[in-house]
Amino acid sequence: MVTNDKPARLQRRVFFQCAAALVLSGSGMTLADVTKPRYRMGLQLYTVREPMGRDPVGTLKQARALGYRNFETYGFEPDTVKYYGMPAREFRKVLDDLALTTTTGHYDLHQYLAQPAAAMTSYIDRCIEGALALNQKYITWAWLDPKSRSLDSFKLVAERLNLIGAQASRAGLKVAYHNHDFEFLPHDGKIGYDIIMNETDPGLVKLQLDLFWVAHSSTRTAHELFQRQPGRFVMWHVKDMDEAKRYTELGNGVIDYTRIMGDAQLAGLEEYFVEQGDNFAVSPMESIEVSAAYARKHLT
Repeated sequence: MVTNDKPARLQRRVFFQCAAALVLSGSGMTLADVTKPRYRMGLQLYTVREPMGRDPVGTLKQARALGYRNFETYGFEPDTVKYYGMPAREFRKVLDDLALTTTTGHYDLHQYLAQPAAAMTSYIDRCIEGALALNQKYITWAWLDPKSRSLDSFKLVAERLNLIGAQASRAGLKVAYHNHDFEFLPHDGKIGYDIIMNETDPGLVKLQLDLFWVAHSSTRTAHELFQRQPGRFVMWHVKDMDEAKRYTELGNGVIDYTRIMGDAQLAGLEEYFVEQGDNFAVSPMESIEVSAAYARKHLT
């Protein structure tokens, strides 16, 4: 005999909803908090630099359709305070109209390392102007020239990071440092990344950890780095690594991001950004689509 068990199913559903509500009421959380993603899907726009060069607004719309909501800029034009050929406030309007945000940008601070400190602070003034117009929280130092990778250079980088960190702080911003592989290469038994970590003020200078380069070149795991300075690794770059140690789309390589995400609270993670510099399986837009599918499942 066929019976209609819809009332019973409804009763069970109501029971579990009420039970969940009772548990959450003691924690101050709501059912909406439970279902809300922990992290927005972020994208470093350098990944799609070719499409952005042709059609920045159309590219942002396509990325939004894939689920990306927060972006990291690159290619800031300090003389005109522009991004992607648009004045900062105009670019902000594009983002606002699409309900998108940008938490940080990669700024070309390495170009000023060999110059007097005043030249760097003058450049930071322009970065602050742009970052505030975009409502960014961080100005991120993203690169060092090969000639600037000695231990003495890393000490100067740390000194300058503290200087510009204080300058940005007065404007309500923070400075972050982004790593590659060379920070982990030994120099007489020492590594540059230790200097960056130990000789900068954690209150003024945060760390944007590129997890690909940690897997590629560091003798310490991401977990070990997080343990050394908990709460300081506020941003991550996530991209996968194939067996030849080249970039690849998330889920197509050997890095276990499901395990690393277990350390998000230890690290102090606020935002992550998908980033893939090259070695696209087909095209940049198709690569960020593959990575978005992985991120939706494992990183939000």
